[in-house]
Amino acid sequence: MAVAVGAIAVCATVAWADPTTPGGVIPPCPTYSMFGILCPGCGSSRMLYSLLHSDLPAALHYNALGLVALLVLALVFGLWTVNRLRDTPMLRWTRYRWTPHLVLTLTVVWFVVRNIPVAPFTALRI
Repeated sequence: MAVAVGAIAVCATVAWADPTTPGGVIPPCPTYSMFGILCPGCGSSRMLYSLLHSDLPAALHYNALGLVALLVLALVFGLWTVNRLRDTPMLRWTRYRWTPHLVLTLTVVWFVVRNIPVAPFTALRI
C-alpha cells in the first residue's frame, strides 16, 4: 500500500511541477549541470510527465531505458499484488545471479550510447 501511495504522490508532484518548463520546481540533473554529460536518469522526470499526459513518443525521447524500467517495475508490482491477494508465492527474479549484471550492463550501455556525440546517437540526447 505504501508503494502505491508513494508512486501516486510522485506522479502528482511531477504532474504539478511540469519539468518540461525550464526553471521549474524540479532542479536540473546535477551530473549534466556539473559535467555536461547525460546520466542514465537524465530526462526521467520529463519522461514521467509525458507518460502522465499520454505522450508515449515524448516519453521515449526523454528516457527510453527509464520508460522500460518503469514498465518492468509496474508489471512486477502488479504481479506481486496479485500473488499477495491469492496468497501464493511469487517467483523471485532477484535471486538469479544474472539480474544485477543485466541491470548494470543495460545502465552502463545506455549511459555511454546516449553520450556519443555523432549521429545517429545524437538523437538520444535531450
